[in-house]
Amino acid sequence: MSWAGPEDVYLSTSLASYLDKKLLVLLRDGRKLMGILRSFDQFANAVLEGACERVIVGELYCDVPLGLYVIRGENVVLIGELNLEKEELPPHMTRVSEAEIKRVQKAERDAMDLKGSMRKRMEFLDMD
Repeated sequence: MSWAGPEDVYLSTSLASYLDKKLLVLLRDGRKLMGILRSFDQFANAVLEGACERVIVGELYCDVPLGLYVIRGENVVLIGELNLEKEELPPHMTRVSEAEIKRVQKAERDAMDLKGSMRKRMEFLDMD
């Protein structure tokens, strides 16, 4: 068994090994951001350069450009390095415009609202 020195432990628990690499950052609200990590601090606040938000709805996706983006560390759930040599998405996924993805998102929200309102109207039938 080998023991890591203090420097090794610091680097393994730090974002330093991810500097200048393309990352995927999953946020608490479910958003997925991609970009190159340019800076971070002890609270996991991070600065992404060339950031974009990947929006996925069913088999459709869109990358919404954000530019230089600051992420507050308390909102980060997961950070991972992207392999630039591998395809990011399965081949059946279709890239669409930002307007199209917003239209599909709205249609999904409307369908969920309708389902919820129908359930409320039918609650009186529940005879537990």
